[in-house]
Amino acid sequence: MSQSDPASANVRHQRALANIKLLHTAIWAGFVVCIAAIPCAAWAHRFRLTSLLSALVWCECAVLAVNRGRCPLTNMAAKHTSDRKPDFDIFLPRWIARWNKQIFGALFVIGEIYALVVWRGIR
Repeated sequence: MSQSDPASANVRHQRALANIKLLHTAIWAGFVVCIAAIPCAAWAHRFRLTSLLSALVWCECAVLAVNRGRCPLTNMAAKHTSDRKPDFDIFLPRWIARWNKQIFGALFVIGEIYALVVWRGIR
């Protein structure tokens, strides 16, 4: 089987897609941990940690904004498949992949508001 064999190319695309999905899932999980940890850190009055976690998530928001609401890894994954289901680029249940920004965006906003309320209550 040569490098130009269609079956070989398909295997390369499948491997690349699986690697992108794995990386995308790991990064997503890291941001979910940050979002969940923001109100926990605020509750514990660890405001430097709260600020760091917030800054990380805001950086991700900026990356998404610059890329018109899409993760750059989604664009990379799209080069390896014609599938465009909500979970084509990440190892998540389809419904979570579909509603990801709405679910975790709302949780992030709620966590930020809670952190601000706790911080303002201490000052």
